[in-house]
Amino acid sequence: MTISSHPSGSALREPMIEDMNVRGFTEDTRRDYIRCVKRFAAFIGRSPDAATAEDLRRFQVHQTESGMRPPDINSSVSALRFFFTVTLDRPDLSRRLAIVHQPRKLPLMLSGEEVARLLEAAPGPKYKAALGTAYGAGLRVSEVAALKVTDIDSARMLIRVEQGKGRKDRHAMLSPHLLKLLRAWWREGKRRGVMLPRGWLFPGRNPVTPLSSRQLNRAVHAAAEAAEIRKRVTPHALRHSFATHLLEQDIDIRIIQVLLGHAKLDTTALYARVATNTIRTVMSPLDRIKLLTEDETRPDR
Repeated sequence: MTISSHPSGSALREPMIEDMNVRGFTEDTRRDYIRCVKRFAAFIGRSPDAATAEDLRRFQVHQTESGMRPPDINSSVSALRFFFTVTLDRPDLSRRLAIVHQPRKLPLMLSGEEVARLLEAAPGPKYKAALGTAYGAGLRVSEVAALKVTDIDSARMLIRVEQGKGRKDRHAMLSPHLLKLLRAWWREGKRRGVMLPRGWLFPGRNPVTPLSSRQLNRAVHAAAEAAEIRKRVTPHALRHSFATHLLEQDIDIRIIQVLLGHAKLDTTALYARVATNTIRTVMSPLDRIKLLTEDETRPDR
């Protein structure tokens, strides 16, 4: 038995897909999990249900030695753990898989002036509005792409985010300036005939499909180059900048957590490490000692 790539599947592939469907996995996750198990089967040269603990150990060593990045290794671990624990009912094997711990790097962020230059250099009103949404509402790339016209609630100044990360619905903020950008794009989109009734807010080349994450990445790279921003800018950097700039405005971190849709406060707290304005306003205890010393040594008048 093998994890076949044929649409009809095999004795292992189909049960695994059914198990993922029952748990509500997204199409992207199902595809990635199947790909990981196929890669493992190709490595050991036989059906994955005949794998041993030594096979799993060798596979992880191979991934590390071949230079695979920790996030990719951990994605493979998640896929194989699901396959062995759920589909094969072999939790004893899944325990042999080790998560690779990786250092948490500071997220790249832009200054307010750099964000303004980036948006001005965006290739057209659609991308200006899309990148403005990523920054102005702190949305993920996939969340921006999945927006529909009906998700914009101008009466309540909210953006409805359906099935964001973790398959959760939430509301994001809609600022007056962002609404202005979105209306400018809506009028232009209507003029071009690409804004379908109850359709995508940011349609792709074909109006019946949404803008892809790849298209947004290309647009932000082009805008960064045109704006002469030397940083390695990605659409996600706009989300990072949104959170950091709010923190520097003394917005409560728990409010920022809600706006970002983070499940854990620890994830949001990472932005405190890059909120340079906040860091600069804190007085060092060394300076306090110096002030006290000067007060003590200052002669009485």
